[in-house]
Amino acid sequence: MKSKTSPYSKLIKGAALGVACGVGLSVSAMAQAVDFSGERVEFIMPFKEGGGSDTWARFFAPLISEQLPGQPAIVVKNIPGGGSTKGANIFQQRAGNDGLTVLGTSGSTQFPYLLGDPRVNYEYKDWKAVLASPTGGVFYVSADLGIKSAADLGKLKGVEVKYASQGATSLDLIPLLAMDIMGLDVNAIFGMKGRGAGRLAFERGEVNVDYQTSSAYLTKVLPLVEEGKAIPIMSWGVLDEDGNLQRDPTFPDLPHFAEAYEMMNGKKPSGVEFKVWKTFFAAGFAAQKGLFLPKETPDEVVDAWTEAVKKAVATESFKARSEDVLGSYPQAVGKQAQKAFAVALDITDGDKEWIRNWLTEKYGTQF
Repeated sequence: MKSKTSPYSKLIKGAALGVACGVGLSVSAMAQAVDFSGERVEFIMPFKEGGGSDTWARFFAPLISEQLPGQPAIVVKNIPGGGSTKGANIFQQRAGNDGLTVLGTSGSTQFPYLLGDPRVNYEYKDWKAVLASPTGGVFYVSADLGIKSAADLGKLKGVEVKYASQGATSLDLIPLLAMDIMGLDVNAIFGMKGRGAGRLAFERGEVNVDYQTSSAYLTKVLPLVEEGKAIPIMSWGVLDEDGNLQRDPTFPDLPHFAEAYEMMNGKKPSGVEFKVWKTFFAAGFAAQKGLFLPKETPDEVVDAWTEAVKKAVATESFKARSEDVLGSYPQAVGKQAQKAFAVALDITDGDKEWIRNWLTEKYGTQF
């Protein structure tokens, strides 16, 4: 996975030449010496093609490539499996420190880490974030269920709804817990290798409810809505500064989860289950997708990546397309991204214990 000639090895050779000539290189000069010309960057995506995270990665890859020194080719490599833990484990084990291997993660990578999933052999503390992308999500149902909006959710009580999931400890924890709080009879079909696979199961009629993060919903699901095959019911919403749910600015016409619950049950959601849902919603969506380098990557290379991402999100191309592809969410770069993940990965022991017990009792998850 490492190139034979890394940009950092070029930098080191340049520094050695400078010393040999009696000329010391300043830190800024060394940073400018990072050069990815002729290189190939491997962007590990621990999900199958077609889901929200894959859409996000393929949107960003060419934009960042144009801004990196030397404009290297950035190739997205999908490594699905284990609810995204397989690809993250491979990155942990094999990624070099030369800036030629990066990892994209989502909440489905964070949740197993937070919950102590035995499949996790990676450590977020060993990585350095250069980008954090918040996002939202939309829950939708098959037109065959005969409901038209969140106001009709009460009609689903006593009706088996089928949901294709990549695993209860993945980001699917959010819809699974939400449906449980709503009192829906959920038949969760596990084994999907990403939300893209879940969407395809929905399109084939194998399941009748689904959810996608904003990027996949905007690019993959809206055509189904326009054809009348999918009925959008609610977004998850966004949290304001006081921790209260508000409507997602990308989907202002859709009620958020708490509003939909109230429509269905005639009262606002409350109790420990709703508190835990909001905690994990914040962990999984405020910094939902991230771009990482190994922590031991030299500062000069990290700086080159950070600067490239910063320039990418400032381009007219990003501004023109991002809302249609990613939604209306601000991007956090560099230190802001690192702070965002520090918050997202901070879960109380009480919330962790409650959700682990729920997962064990509901789905037989072993920790």
